[in-house]
Amino acid sequence: MFQTGQRVGVGVSGGGDSVCLLHVLFELAPRWNLHLSVLHLDHRLRGEESGEDARFVQRLARELGLSFSLAQVDIAGLARERGENLEQCARNERRRFFSEFLGSGALDRIALGHTRSDQAETVLFRFLRGSGTAGLAGIRPVTKDGLVRPFIGMEREAVEQFLRERKIAWREDSTNASLDFARNRIRHELLPALRREWNPAIIETLAHTADWALEEESYWEAEIDRLSSRILVVKQPAVYFRADELRNLAPAAARRLARRAIETVKGDLRAIDFAHIAAVLTLASQPEGDGRIQVPGVDIYRSFEWLRLAAPGMDNLGNRNFRFTAPVPGIVPLPGGDSVIGLELIENAHVTELSDSRYNREVNYLDWDRISGTLEVRNWRPGDQYRPVGHSGEEKIKLLFQQARIPLWERRSWPVITSQNEIIWARRFGPAADRAATFESRVLLKVQETAA
Repeated sequence: MFQTGQRVGVGVSGGGDSVCLLHVLFELAPRWNLHLSVLHLDHRLRGEESGEDARFVQRLARELGLSFSLAQVDIAGLARERGENLEQCARNERRRFFSEFLGSGALDRIALGHTRSDQAETVLFRFLRGSGTAGLAGIRPVTKDGLVRPFIGMEREAVEQFLRERKIAWREDSTNASLDFARNRIRHELLPALRREWNPAIIETLAHTADWALEEESYWEAEIDRLSSRILVVKQPAVYFRADELRNLAPAAARRLARRAIETVKGDLRAIDFAHIAAVLTLASQPEGDGRIQVPGVDIYRSFEWLRLAAPGMDNLGNRNFRFTAPVPGIVPLPGGDSVIGLELIENAHVTELSDSRYNREVNYLDWDRISGTLEVRNWRPGDQYRPVGHSGEEKIKLLFQQARIPLWERRSWPVITSQNEIIWARRFGPAADRAATFESRVLLKVQETAA
């Protein structure tokens, strides 16, 4: 959990667990040359009692000669504003508070006082909510962002015994006795009943479940990293994958890969449950088809063999319609920053690949002498049609999309080039037949789309 010489912040609420942790780390710090400081977040939920908690922790830090950092947050107001419950909002704000110290580099680790009793309560709470293995892994002893929990293998009774034997004072949070909170009902009613009527070692059993689930998740995390690199196509702000790739995986792997894709788009998995993941797998289960579902914070769209996951609102008209004057010669950057269309005039005598250009998706040549007026690059619009090389008559571009199996979301920003409002070129489908270059053409307009 610690390396020699690290700067460690100790999150101290004033309760027994965190006070004990601070005293233990204070005694052990010289062994590893740890540089300790004390962090306290005042939730302002209990009026003067909350203020007294903060002053108690500040005095404790001063007595130990440690620096003290205090932040105050109106959790009740924030919870109302965000539509969160108090416990969820307080947890999010504590994480944000600690992340500021870790993210800025001010601290290397933050130690928290969670015990094995907390672990058992968390596992039971998540099981009752229907969590899978990831949720049953409970509270991580060490997290990637630098949180550590040295007491995660120790029960709360042992902590309190340590404090009493050394006559160390701590603060009792009056809300810990309130049965209005789900976690308190688990702590004061459900767990005692399970210990009394079903399993005297229920705390240890639940903690072992967390250890088992954490090992399972560690294995799967590495496996999903491997699968993600092969299957998921990440093009911010969206993630894409083929339906058959997901369909061909074992269900355990497919579920986790779907979770990873959602997390990549959303940033977390809050409010994502089993039914949401099952809906993604159902959408990918058919060999053919289109469809669309929404899960909290993510819009999931299937078109032909591809699925796209993105934040809701990505397909608003304001985000996709564009029209630019195209200078010749010149370069036109396309919205999104992924590619540009280059336009260049070339003498026909200098072109050697003209015979292949009609069907070359990267480079096309048009007869410059057959083009008049200002050129424009715009996105395809419903109703657009033209006659590509090799077709006997005009075709609706929508039909060409269907024949080429172009996913619906790609069509929205599909570039075409127009002259006097007439389409003379379209991405992938090439030049219009009556404007395409021939061996007799004198000057060629070279059209090439390349990565930005």
